[in-house]
Formats: sequence, C-alpha cells, structure tokens
Amino acid sequence: MTSHTAVTEGVALLERAMSYALGVLSRVGPEHMGSSTPCRSWDLRDLLLHVDDSLAALGEAVDGGATNATGGKAGAVATPGGTVTAVRERACTLLGTLSAPERSTYAVVGDQPVSSGLVAVTGAVEVAVHGWDVARTCGVDHPVPVALSEELCEFVPSLVSRADRVTRFAPPVELPPGADPCARLVAFLGRNPSWPDRARR
Repeated sequence: MTSHTAVTEGVALLERAMSYALGVLSRVGPEHMGSSTPCRSWDLRDLLLHVDDSLAALGEAVDGGATNATGGKAGAVATPGGTVTAVRERACTLLGTLSAPERSTYAVVGDQPVSSGLVAVTGAVEVAVHGWDVARTCGVDHPVPVALSEELCEFVPSLVSRADRVTRFAPPVELPPGADPCARLVAFLGRNPSWPDRARR
C-alpha cells in the first residue's frame, strides 16, 4: 500500500467517524455539560475540551508543527454552545487539512515523522470513541456503527501502548463471548459498554 493510499483510506475512516460523532453532538444541550462521562473524573465539558485540544494537536502535526499529541483541556470556548461548536469546527479543520491535495504524506509528532494516514486513523479513533462517550452521557442509544467499529478495532491495538494504559486508559474491560464490535472497541479502551451502570476509564 502506498503512503498516498494509506492517507486516503485514513481520511475516509476519519470522515465516517466524524459523521457519527457530529450526529451525536447535535444532541448535546446545556443541561448535559456538567454530567459525568465514561471518562472517570471528567464531566462532559471537560471531555469536549479534551477532544478539541486533541484534534488541534493532530492538526498541528499534519501542518508540520511538532506536537506530543497528548490532548488537554484548554482549547475550546468554555460555554455549552461554544464548546460543541469548537469541536465541530476543529474536526472539520483536521479533515480539510488531511484532504488537501497539497498535504504531505508525513506529519510530525514529538519531533518524529509519522504517516499522515496514521494521524487520520488516530483522529478517527479519538472522534468515534469520544462520540460514544458523549452519546452515553446524554442518554442516547447511538453506538458506533458496526462496520466503523470493526475497522477501528483492527487499528487500536497498535495505537495504545502499555504506557498509555498508565496515563490515558484503564485496562481493557473483559466482555462475554459474542460482544458486538462497538462494545469491543470501547472495552479495549477501558470503558464499560454498559455505562452508566459502572463507569470506568
């Protein structure tokens, strides 16, 4: 597979993840912003600010600016409407940057070159899984689509290191045999698919 093909396929994956997540974001109201999320110790406002900052870091990487791409909580406008709008705009900006004909097939993360396709896939995981977090927080039964979940499940083992388990994710949640793809995806990233019955991150 060529680097250009990898980027094209990564961008297509990101676009599908964004379509899912943006649909979920349309359900967010002011009453949800202080609600607990599947991400332990974060309310929904914290979660959206983290997503905004993570997407900004990925965008900077594609633009050639070195970044650690660890995400934080300082980028978006901290009002209900402003935060959701900022996340939408940041996601669309990242997609536009990766889709631009003149964009490089390599990005810069931690001063090291990485494939722009990998950045796109990382963005897709970030957007889709946090989209699920938002849906659960808002009480919406809207899982990550089956085909998208299956594809993301193929990538996440190579994106989450042992160190990430210490700083960013809880251990994988054990599931019964036959769990659906969305459940497997979020469980691998330390979330209980049945949340809010029992929140983990």
